[in-house]
Amino acid sequence: MEGAADGEAEGKGAPTLNRRIRADIEAKILSGEWGPGHRIPYEHELMAQYGCARMTVNKVVSELAAAGLIERRRRAGSFVAAPRIQSAILQIPDIEAEVTARGEAYRYELLRQERRPAARSVPAEWALAPRGRVLEIECRHMAGSRPFALEHRLINLSAVPEAEAVDFARQAPSSWLVGHVPWTAAEHKIAAVNALPEMAKRLDIPDGSACLELVRRTWRGDENITLVRQTFRGDLFDLVARFTPAQTPNGG
Repeated sequence: MEGAADGEAEGKGAPTLNRRIRADIEAKILSGEWGPGHRIPYEHELMAQYGCARMTVNKVVSELAAAGLIERRRRAGSFVAAPRIQSAILQIPDIEAEVTARGEAYRYELLRQERRPAARSVPAEWALAPRGRVLEIECRHMAGSRPFALEHRLINLSAVPEAEAVDFARQAPSSWLVGHVPWTAAEHKIAAVNALPEMAKRLDIPDGSACLELVRRTWRGDENITLVRQTFRGDLFDLVARFTPAQTPNGG
């Protein structure tokens, strides 16, 4: 009975037990309920709480340690890790905060959503979820009555299976991911692009208008979490970063 509980999914789209244990621990860390230095329950305590085998608990703890969320101390247990100090020149933009800071009403529109296999013919997509499935989401962010940005997002369902159960018609995927899925690394690519006809129509701008395109990948340890392309109207969005000389080695 115990082995079956550890290995099988709990209904369609439901996580396995080890994923549920991991999600519970991550939620406590992400919410701040368990701050840096907090000792997480010993493995035998988690075994008793979830009614599972030591192998299941050990796998969860190992995954959390690999993701940098906890640190294991020999003979002392496992503790919530202190945040790593990084010199991030570009923060992940909070579109809703950006819009409301302008004094405009934020609104979000889901344009399309599809669950499908990752496309081998698209290298970036295949790298996100090789031989796996992705949740593809297209949406539009509004500032008052004007379109502010378009978003095309792929979520790796092998890493975040609970995303399938989320109603993204009611909540933007970016805000849900930030609130539910910790990430440990991100990569940004920024480009100036000209709006093609369909893009221009959705952003309510003339064909060929200047736009800013931000492509971002995020990871949790070695797991790929999401790949997103956000396209902002050039007349409504400025990309600003503040940094210190210590963040620009070699005089930079």
